Amino acid sequence: MAKKDQTTDAAREKDREKWMARFQVRLAMQPGVDRAVVLQAVKDVTAHCAGTGEHPRAAFGDPDAYAVQAAARLVPADRAARARRHDAVVDTFGSVLKRAGDVAGL
Repeated sequence: MAKKDQTTDAAREKDREKWMARFQVRLAMQPGVDRAVVLQAVKDVTAHCAGTGEHPRAAFGDPDAYAVQAAARLVPADRAARARRHDAVVDTFGSVLKRAGDVAGL
């Protein structure tokens, strides 16, 4: 019986790690999120789960959706808006360069 408990615990730990990894990646992709924001969000989730014994999925739901919520909570609105504008300019510039390359046959 102890062997089965260890297997179950290992599977639960692996699932927790997968949830956290996906959460971190999705959070890092949000506008205005920097390393400090990711570290704070991971600290918050880890502390909550350690204190309650809950799995992150049970406590916070889908990691993608929670990443959006965490970014909205932790990133100042002006910084997120600035990052979105910057990303839009970079995307537009990349598109122009691609079209110019296509026209020039590059």
